[in-house]
Parts: sequence; C-alpha cells; structure tokens
Amino acid sequence: MAQYTTHDFDVLVVGAGGAGLRAAIESADLGAKTAVVMKSLLGKAHTVMAEGGAAAALRNADDRDSWQTHFRDTMKGGKQLNYYRMAELHAKEAPDRIQELEDWGAVFDRTPDGLINQRNFGGHTYPRLAHVGDRTGLEMIRTLQDKVVHMNAEIFMEVTITHLFKSNGKACGALAYSRVTGEFHLFRAKAIVLATGGGGKSFAITSNSWEYSGDGQALAWRAGAELLDMEFVQFHPTGMVWPLSVRGTLVTEGVRGEGGVLLNKDGRRFMFDYIPDAFKNDVAATEEEANQWVAEVASGKLATVRRPPELLTRDVVARSIRAEVQAGRGSPHGGAFLDIATRRTADDIKRKLPSMYHQFKQLANVDITKEAMEVGPTCHYMMGGIKVEAETAMTTLPGLFAAGEVAAGLHGANRLGGNSLSDLLVFGRRAGWGAAEYAKKASAGQPAQAEVDQAITENIACFDLKDGENPYTVHKELQDMMQDNVGIVRTDEELRGALKALDTFEARVNKLTVSGARAYNPGWNLAMDLRSMVVVSRAIAMAALERRESRGGHSRIDFPDYDKSFSKINHILTNDNGKMVLRADPLPAVPDELKKFVEEA
Repeated sequence: MAQYTTHDFDVLVVGAGGAGLRAAIESADLGAKTAVVMKSLLGKAHTVMAEGGAAAALRNADDRDSWQTHFRDTMKGGKQLNYYRMAELHAKEAPDRIQELEDWGAVFDRTPDGLINQRNFGGHTYPRLAHVGDRTGLEMIRTLQDKVVHMNAEIFMEVTITHLFKSNGKACGALAYSRVTGEFHLFRAKAIVLATGGGGKSFAITSNSWEYSGDGQALAWRAGAELLDMEFVQFHPTGMVWPLSVRGTLVTEGVRGEGGVLLNKDGRRFMFDYIPDAFKNDVAATEEEANQWVAEVASGKLATVRRPPELLTRDVVARSIRAEVQAGRGSPHGGAFLDIATRRTADDIKRKLPSMYHQFKQLANVDITKEAMEVGPTCHYMMGGIKVEAETAMTTLPGLFAAGEVAAGLHGANRLGGNSLSDLLVFGRRAGWGAAEYAKKASAGQPAQAEVDQAITENIACFDLKDGENPYTVHKELQDMMQDNVGIVRTDEELRGALKALDTFEARVNKLTVSGARAYNPGWNLAMDLRSMVVVSRAIAMAALERRESRGGHSRIDFPDYDKSFSKINHILTNDNGKMVLRADPLPAVPDELKKFVEEA
C-alpha cells in the first residue's frame, strides 16, 4: 500500500489566485472547514500579472455608465456566445465586490474627489477599470491574502493536485504531492473548488506563468465534468517580442488606455485600416478625432468623441498586428511598435505605468518615456473551460465547483480586458458560497483505496522507466506544435495535423523518464503537468476544428467570416471512457428584459 497523509475538510479549494482566495474567504466565513492548496507560494498567483484594472460600473469616472451597459459590452465583446446569466450577475455584482475589496484594505488610485479612479480599456464604452497604477492584480492578491490568513482556512503551499476521486457519482477527494518533499497527500472533502487558471503553457509564446498547465480543466474532464467552448483562446495583442528571453511577457492594455498608439515599421498608425463594421460607431474614424479623445482623457474630462482604434477588442487588435507583420510592415523582431512616449510626458508615464517603465528598462534596455516598445500577440487567456452553473459555480459533476479562468461561460468568444479580475471576485465568491452550502448538506464520501493506490503508481511510474523521453524535450515540441497549428489563426489541415500529433504526444507523455528523488524535482513536476497540457491541447484543437467560422478568439483562414449556424451554439467536450467526445448545445434563451441589450450588442 502506498504511503500518504490524509486530510479531511468540508471544502477544498485548489488554486490561490483571486478566484481561489475569494472562494476560500467565503467558504470559511460560512463556517466550512476550508483548505487552500496551491502549486506555488501564497501571493505568487498568476493574478498578480493582471495589470490594467478590474472592470465594474462604479460610475466614478463617468456617471453615464451602468450595469446594463457593462452587460451589453461584455456580450458584444463575447460575440454573444456568453452565458447571459453569468454576464448579468457579473455586471450587477462587480461594483459591490470592488467596494468590498476596498473595505478590506485595497488601495486604489483616486479621482480628485477621492473616489476609486477608473480608466478606459478596449471594448468598454466608458472608463470602467478600477486600478492601482498598472499593478492592480498584485494589490488584489495582497488584499485577499491578508484577509484569508486571518480566517479559519488551512494553507498548503507548493502542493500539486494530480487526481480527483468520486464516490456515488459525486466528487469526494483529491490526490496531491508536495513539490518540496515529494510526499503524497490525500484530501477528503465534501466539496472541491477548482480555481487553477488557464493552460497557456501549451503554447510557445505566452504571457502565462509556469503554473498555467491546464490542471483544473484536465482534472475536471478526467473526473467526468464537461468542458465548454475550448476553441476560444485569447491572444493578447501586446506582449514583449524582444529579447527572446522575455518573449511573450505581457504589456498591459493600460498603455493604450492611457493613449498609446500602434505603429508599423514605417511609423504609420495602422489600426484605422482594421476597424470592423460592427465597431465603426464606437471608434474614431480619423487620427484627429482619436487625438482629441486622448487629450480629453489626459486632462481629466469626460470624453466627448469616440475612442481610438487601438482600444478595439483584443482579438481585432491582435489579428491587425499579425496582418501588418505578414504584409512585411512589422517591427524588426516580428511585431509592431507601441508608442506612449510622444503621447504623454515622462512624469505621466512613470506615474501611470510604473511597472511597464521598469519592465522595459530592466528587461529590454528600452526607456518607454523616450522610445517606442516592440510588441506582438501572445497567448494570454482561455475563454473556454469547465462548464458551470451561474448561481453556484457548480460543474456538471456534483460536489465539484470552478471559478475564474478555469471556468467558462462569462466571456463567450472573447474576453474584454478588466473583466477577468472582477470575474475572479464575483464568481470566486459564488463558488465559495456554493461549495459551503453544498458541504452543509452532503455526507462525506470515501475515495476507493484501489483508486488512490493506482493514482500514486501512475505518478511515480516515470522514475522506473529507463528508456523514456525527456519531459523538457516533449514540452518544447508540444509548445511549438500548438503555436504553429492551433495558434492565432487556424486551418482545417493544421488542426487535423494537431490532433494527429496529439495522439503521439499522449503516448510520449505516458512514457517519460525522470531521474533523481521526488523532492524538489522540476523534471517530475513537468512530467505531471504535461498530462494536463495534452488534454487541454486536444480539447482546444477538437473544438476549433468543429467551429467552421471566425469569431472572437477563434480565427479560421479557411472560414474567415461569421457563420449564423454557429452563432447560437456552444461546444461541449465530454469524457466517454477516456475518449474525448464533442457535441453542440444551444445557447440558453435570453429573457425578455435583457433582449434589448443583447440586440444592441
């Protein structure tokens, strides 16, 4: 019998980013015995990489805003594939969650009247992002972390979950190992909340940190929960492209929100050439109008003209930069130039964008107060994920909940910048509430001993295999394959090739060789993560092949336009005895009181 330590809780939260911490706070506050398990250290969540702000209709910067407008913008940005109820709850509850965060000690930037300041962002009609310079995610994690450590929640750092267990068709526990000691832990819980983030480490160029291997999506699918809309992967338009050592590192949309413009190698502001018909009423048609908007915003006035085209939705801007590069008008290292130096004073830039100033100064030897940044698209966010109920955040597997980037439904085909941070707060709270309430009524299940032993055997098999492959080699080749075949633009041939390659990668991942002891073994850690990456990669490729159109974060060269036959369906991925199966489900019907806003979108 394998050796492991057993822990018993009412609610197990997996992940300690914004969604996981907010879920744990809510669960513990409701009296549930709560544990938080994380791959990294407390405070080192990927949420800290979110820089621009949290979207909420506080109406502090422009009193014309409302939850209805926020709802409409979210539906429009998501190309109306959003689950309307999630978008509705998000728009209604985000202001209270931001105010709550301030009550807990978050220090936001201020308006002259002392209110929480809000900035403009792509796809938002009004300035809506509550921010702390360009370090908003860091302040959010600092605040939530300080709150959770003073509550009755037990923290397990540097621990990775590898398997979920069921009893009588309900989630009842999870197997984990300590990355520090290599020892195994069995967590028995009445309810489990997955808040593990996305899976961008399957791509070669990504803004995601090392934790983002798609663990939650893979764990849920293997346990029998359904995945939703996995084809929609957001490629943020502005990641660093040079030097290669920092390629993909995020350059916040806040640079464009403060007036930064995109230029090609000839110094031409090209975004005016790529304004879609659906956005022509929202975006400035001339450079003069766009410059007036920048001047009004910089002076603290309400904007009276349309916003610049650089603030179009992320999918549009990313494809526009790629088009310029393909046309031979890109920057020296295959991107575009992002110029804020000629738009704002050096003092303004250092005050409004301190992280960006230091990031480029230290990593690229570029002074953004004097010269343009070189940027290009980078894999940034997954709109797809685990299917959940809007009110409780429970998945299709009873007892299993999900919130944040690992969950799907809110963002539809494309996420608006800033919606991710408020998403973490709104649905992190709902997941914690749903899990705690479920745990009150549920009886404790018992993972089967044979399943626990089998899971441990699977986890350590790579140490006994002497002629297998190196995990680092397999990871590099998987990333390159996904970047080339399932990246920012896709074709039928490339997607079919990706699925065929993934059959091979799945076999390779099951035959990896790892040497040394289990403690502090990065090769073993990567071998565990690769199992999740292959599942998530297959889900993305399979759904992308089936959606024969271009919409939001999914672009097909062979089907470049919208197709009405795909306009009201979501792709669901299920587990049929270990085989991934896809079906199409109709979108939930929008109630009459919200139809007006959806039609406007």
